[in-house]
Amino acid sequence: MRYLIALLLLVTSWPQFMLAQSFEENFEGTPVISTWYGDNCAINASLSNPEQNGINLSNTVMSYHDTGGQYANARFDVTSNFDLMQYSAFSLKVFVPSSGITGSSPNQISLKLQDGNLAEPWITQSEIIKPITLDSWQEVTFDFATDSYINLDGGSPAPVQRTDFNRVVIQLNGENNNDHVFAYLDDIFYGELESNEPVFDNLVWSDEFDGSGAINTSKWFHQTQLPNGGSWYNGEIQHYTNRVDNSFLSNGNLSILAKKETFSDQGYSKDYTSARLNSKFAFTYGRIEIKAKLPTGVGTWPAIWMLGKNITEPGAYWYNEGYGTTGWPACGEIDIMEHWGNNQNYVQSAMHTPSSFGGTENKGGQVIPTASTEFHIYELIWTSEKMTFSVDGTVHYTYNPEVKDANTWPFDAEQYLLLNIAIEPTIDPGFTQSAMEIDYVRVYQESVLSNNSEIAQLEDKLYPNPVRDSLQLKVFNSDNRVVHYKILDINGRLISNKHQRLNDQQLTINVDFLKQGVYFLKLENDEDQISTHKFIKR
Repeated sequence: MRYLIALLLLVTSWPQFMLAQSFEENFEGTPVISTWYGDNCAINASLSNPEQNGINLSNTVMSYHDTGGQYANARFDVTSNFDLMQYSAFSLKVFVPSSGITGSSPNQISLKLQDGNLAEPWITQSEIIKPITLDSWQEVTFDFATDSYINLDGGSPAPVQRTDFNRVVIQLNGENNNDHVFAYLDDIFYGELESNEPVFDNLVWSDEFDGSGAINTSKWFHQTQLPNGGSWYNGEIQHYTNRVDNSFLSNGNLSILAKKETFSDQGYSKDYTSARLNSKFAFTYGRIEIKAKLPTGVGTWPAIWMLGKNITEPGAYWYNEGYGTTGWPACGEIDIMEHWGNNQNYVQSAMHTPSSFGGTENKGGQVIPTASTEFHIYELIWTSEKMTFSVDGTVHYTYNPEVKDANTWPFDAEQYLLLNIAIEPTIDPGFTQSAMEIDYVRVYQESVLSNNSEIAQLEDKLYPNPVRDSLQLKVFNSDNRVVHYKILDINGRLISNKHQRLNDQQLTINVDFLKQGVYFLKLENDEDQISTHKFIKR
């Protein structure tokens, strides 16, 4: 695996170096990390490499010897806290000889982030655990933005939302045991991993909800058929209708309106009405953006979510079209946004699969103080490897199971979108009506061109990289042509989209407005030649 090291300061003084910048400790020559400490663990940071093979031919490594302490680990501190919004990934190489372990603890390595200023720094720690194999060097990555993590304090926010971490703790084969572990560590890295993830920059389907009155029925289907027994799932007490009273366009927005009113349909009378929309578009992988303002009222349950196109749910659009082959939860459910009126301003994302459904453990959320008074962008980035959920660009949950099979990952098939407000039996008796307003729904996927290896590339040169203020772009053989360029963030979100004519084969691009991080510059000239380049904004 290759890494981008945004800034490596080659100095000998620890306090000068560890300022939340990218770094790599290879244990050769002058140490970068000089604050190593072993808790019931003997360490040697200048050991001649006894396993000079495989992916690690270096001369020097660090030995790690858990001598049987119940909570043995090796750790180091930094003088300025980590900024995980800037760099979220740590990696290292590890070798554990089978002759160096005792007991039956799982073969694993964990990396924990702690606040070393606390008297008990572990109480607010965040941890990532990865399995390892024995008798060979392997490279293990811990990404606190994308990997599944464990917060010891369940009330702690997602790691990337925190700035209190200044300690790294490395532990082999777990804790709460007295087993012995002898191992070697090398090439400990903190910084930005080079991304080989898809860039979802091609808008393939959307609804901007322009106009007024009824919704666009070429894009949406009203799901109104009651399930068997006459009641909706989860004990919900509403009728879903296809009336303009409950779903309509106005002022450039879609309104889904939940109302208190007596309404009879399909032989059943209910005291509340709402709407449940199915998209007539289904897809696999992409970036989904929904800009929405949420309703209020204890007992309201709005959701923006997805179901497998193959679900066997009578009355759903794709079931009516003949695609129903698989029951729930085997079809997979992706909850992009759920909100409950009895927990105002908290929004949640969740995954439902055969391995965990109903009261699923696969979930995460955040507090949005203006969830019901302002519009916010709810986003899902869905790749073949993971699901990443965010609000206004702040990630609160990533689903990335180690094992991806039918039990944990039925997400390699098409899903469709649903928009609705359900009413729970705990509805406030004084509730009359409230709406979820949606400004737009947009689905982006990879551009077909981005995967075409036969595309002619612009012969360009981009510098400086890393950059602070302005990128200079030298385009050869351009003949003063117009260049169309886009700036995308690491998740493929479009940041800037401009056309500009080259001046003597030179283009200056202002990037001062960008936050620190990794971005893509995508270039296209008037002959449809395309090239994409990664750059780092300091």
